[in-house]
Amino acid sequence: MFPSRAKGLLDFCMAVLCLWAAYHHTPAGALVRRGAAWATGTRSTARPLLAYYDGMTGTSLSEPLVAPEAPLARPLTDAEALAWGTHLALKGLDVRARQPVLALATELGVSSTALLDAGEGPDAAKKLHAALEADFPGDEARLTALFAGRVPARYALERVTAEGGVPTLERLAGQLPPGFEGASVGAAQALALATAFGLAWPVHEGARVSSPFGERLHPVLGTRKMHTGVDLSVPTGTSVVAVSAGVVRRASEDAVNGRVLVLDHGRGVTTAYCHNSELVVTVGQRVERGQLIARSGNTGRSTGPHLHYQLELASRPMDPLKFRTALRTAAAQGLTP
Repeated sequence: MFPSRAKGLLDFCMAVLCLWAAYHHTPAGALVRRGAAWATGTRSTARPLLAYYDGMTGTSLSEPLVAPEAPLARPLTDAEALAWGTHLALKGLDVRARQPVLALATELGVSSTALLDAGEGPDAAKKLHAALEADFPGDEARLTALFAGRVPARYALERVTAEGGVPTLERLAGQLPPGFEGASVGAAQALALATAFGLAWPVHEGARVSSPFGERLHPVLGTRKMHTGVDLSVPTGTSVVAVSAGVVRRASEDAVNGRVLVLDHGRGVTTAYCHNSELVVTVGQRVERGQLIARSGNTGRSTGPHLHYQLELASRPMDPLKFRTALRTAAAQGLTP
């Protein structure tokens, strides 16, 4: 009798655990959570549905991501993009998590106050990277040194090198000494932000932004909802290209997004392309920057021909226009800079 009751209790506990996991970690659960939030007038913590299909394998970032306050004045070099990513990642961390970076900056003669300043921060971060480049030539090793400290980073780098592996951020994080596990969060954020600055545009530069990123009155549902990308007004059949090299994680069709593609660019960066008339790549395929991946259309929940373009960093939607230059952004919106 007792084993039977114990088995019944175990089955009940497993069923509850499965329901909890489905509620918090599946698209169906996300729909239920959003519906409950709408009914009760509260705010839902469920991720956008596209985030469940992007196939990301990057680091999960627990701290908020900070985007540039406005589009940049000019395109960035790789070194400048990394400096901007470092500055923005540092601003997104809490006071305690910033301390190793600020202490290292003081030690290397870089103003810790300047690192957090909106105007001086990127230049200060660039100086910090230059000071570490001789000892940590790779971007990911150098970011580990920045956010964890030089001694822990050197230890992790030696361990990874001894095993014959490439010193990626993920491998370095796995070799950090006890107590430094959380230091990779800031480094992963910086790398994702830097990668976003280097993305191209999915359609021609002159395409008008018909609906920007942010909260808006939904054109079909008639309620205020968060618009997690930008709508680019282009005729059906317009060429849609990959904004950077990556792997196709999703190539399918549904009633909301129409024919949709999701590309994984690595370093926690994914992009999505919705409402296409035709998809010309398949799941698992490797694509290069500028390669034709789809033709725009009017499929799914759409009120007219356009491309919905979405940028996500660690499953968090970000405004793609913030990572472009002011001149190109103005041209895309049909404005005079």
